[in-house]
This record gives sequence, structure tokens and C-alpha cells, in this order.
Amino acid sequence: MRVIAKRTLQAFWKRAGCRDARAPLEAWHQEARRAKWTSPHAVKSQFARASIVGDNRVVFNIGGNKFRLVVEMQYRAGIAWVKFVGTHGEYDEINVETVNDY
Repeated sequence: MRVIAKRTLQAFWKRAGCRDARAPLEAWHQEARRAKWTSPHAVKSQFARASIVGDNRVVFNIGGNKFRLVVEMQYRAGIAWVKFVGTHGEYDEINVETVNDY
């Protein structure tokens, strides 16, 4: 998959209190770049704990569920577009189907 935008992940892990997100976000990024997800089922087969939500979005639990990552999947184009990355508390404050934090 082509992942857009790694800079969003980097900006997050550089925030105070979020430095421990770097390793799990980099690991997710590497796995996503190698993946060839063609459907929500394909994502779930690799990340069983991911949540499939509306508007072609997937929520990934990162760092033992300390962080959340919302990605819009464009399966036919092979694109995983990062829409939000945040703490579990920040995630609770957003609408996962409309958030567009890039």
C-alpha cells in the first residue's frame, strides 16, 4: 500500500508524552507499505483487532491500545491515507468517520 502521510505519524511521535509511539507506528507503517489490502477482510486477516468503520476507514490500536490510528483505505488504488493519530483519550473526542487530521 502507498501510505499517505508518514509526516502525520512523525509529528505525533515527536509530541511531548508520545515519544513511545514511534516504534509501534514505524512498525505499522512498514507493515502497511508491504501489504496488498484489497478489502476490509484482508486488513482484518492481518490486524485482527483493527475496527472497520464507515467511509472506508479502519481504526488500528497502536502501542498496546495506548494510541489510535484512523486510516482511510482506498483499496482499488492501493492507498492507506492516515486521517488521525492520537491518544486513546483524543480518539474518544473525534468522529472517526469524518476526522481529517492530516
